[in-house]
Amino acid sequence: MTTATASVASAASLFGSLAGRVAQSSGWRRRAIACCSGAIGALALPPFSVVGLMIAPMTVAVWLIDGACESGGSRTLAAGLRSAFGAGWWMGLGYFLCGLWWVGSAVLVDAAKFAWALPLAVIALPAGLAVFPALGFVFARLLWSSSPLRIFALGFGLGASEWARGLLFSGFPWNDIGMALGANLTLAQIASLVGLHGLTFLAIAIFAAPATLSRAGGRRPGFAPTIAAALALSLIAGFGAVRLSAPASATVPGVKLRLIQPNISQGASFAPENRDAILRRYLAMSDRPTESAPNGVRDVTHLIWPESAFPFILSRDARALDDVAASLGSGATLITGAARLETNDGGEPSYYNSIEVLDRDGLRPERYDKQHLVPFGEYVPFESVLENAGVTQFVQVPGGFAPGSGPRILDVPGLPTATPLICYEAIFPVEIGDALSGARRPDWMLNVTDDAWFGLTPGPYQHFAQARLRAIELGLPLVRAANSGVSAVVDGFGRETVVAPLGVEAVLDSALPKPLPPTWQSRFGSVGAAIIAIVFLAAGLIGRRTA
Repeated sequence: MTTATASVASAASLFGSLAGRVAQSSGWRRRAIACCSGAIGALALPPFSVVGLMIAPMTVAVWLIDGACESGGSRTLAAGLRSAFGAGWWMGLGYFLCGLWWVGSAVLVDAAKFAWALPLAVIALPAGLAVFPALGFVFARLLWSSSPLRIFALGFGLGASEWARGLLFSGFPWNDIGMALGANLTLAQIASLVGLHGLTFLAIAIFAAPATLSRAGGRRPGFAPTIAAALALSLIAGFGAVRLSAPASATVPGVKLRLIQPNISQGASFAPENRDAILRRYLAMSDRPTESAPNGVRDVTHLIWPESAFPFILSRDARALDDVAASLGSGATLITGAARLETNDGGEPSYYNSIEVLDRDGLRPERYDKQHLVPFGEYVPFESVLENAGVTQFVQVPGGFAPGSGPRILDVPGLPTATPLICYEAIFPVEIGDALSGARRPDWMLNVTDDAWFGLTPGPYQHFAQARLRAIELGLPLVRAANSGVSAVVDGFGRETVVAPLGVEAVLDSALPKPLPPTWQSRFGSVGAAIIAIVFLAAGLIGRRTA
């Protein structure tokens, strides 16, 4: 036996021993293994983006479900499903605890009112979300076998549960497993074919493949699945590299954008006494001379301010409207996030989180009202019950915000048609696909957001990565104005034209990239992901029949 062969055999033996220990673990050890592996997987997400660390939870997932199947034939199906559910829940808990802990920052903005909710944001939210991977493990267990094809059973079960997480109960696809690939610009290019959900199915199977190097029970290691996974990852990277080799995107003639990132703390941005100071800050930054715009706002065609720009209702403040109009010079147009108030015939108010458009003549009729509101942030589910218990939304608007309606289209004078996205609307690929399913395809996406709620934490980086993935999926440029970052202009490949990092005051001047030709994802939506899911389901069933 050569030294190399002996080393491989020794490594395989150690790997097999580890697989056996994980599969046969029970009690607190089994829960700890699942939870810790999920936590490690969260490091594959921004801002750390160590893609390979997603191998830990996916490989351990295979071994844990192996253990849910093994008990000398005495374990009933129900017991195996309960074991799989528990393992999936603990893995999900670790993943979401480490990936979403920063949500707690929002409740500390007004700690006097909301500090009591910190355990709900930091612990209860991850615990609730962990039900989805738990159900994914159950689906996988129903398809399980001893064949290497069981990685496709995991891919189908867990991938389907992640898809459901983005749809059910208003949806929350934040940190979908596919973002392990989607946060990497090169690997993310395949999303133009299969979207976020397709990335998720692929990521699960690819990163789970090393689990088949050894099978608890002493079988010889099989290298074919891991080699196939490495080849698949190489092909995805090669596809991305080819796409990114395209020359710089052409730009829309005559359009000069200016994005304002004021970096105003969340507490200050909602304080009415700061009204005049905040408005002066926006106006001064908007007219700041830069190398590309030495005459300030006079060299700009369109100004873009972020979500929650004002601690007052702009459309109802004549003095502020006059000050803004006077600052716009001879021809600039302002696009800004702003709360909006309407009253019905009975005088009852309705508040909207909106994008408003202003020029030198004042407020224009073009606007967009946010359609997908943040639960507890902008409205309270089951309001009549929960408000009696003292639960209110973080943004203090009487009755909460009302959702907008109608097509997600914004026509701004001097600009091509845009798809407007306020805050976390940018993380919903299915909804955006539905919005673009008509005959009229927008030329760019506008995302205004206020991530100052979450301070200098991983949250804003994760938000930007997910918004950028929408550009790659649809081949549309993204213009993103954030209060505290990350603000950027990216082209239809997700390449940054200009970018302002988190936590700094910045003025960004940029042209507007032109859209790419329609991608497969923009033409056919979730068809690519559905095809992958069907293939994985078929592979899982074949593995079960032939094992």
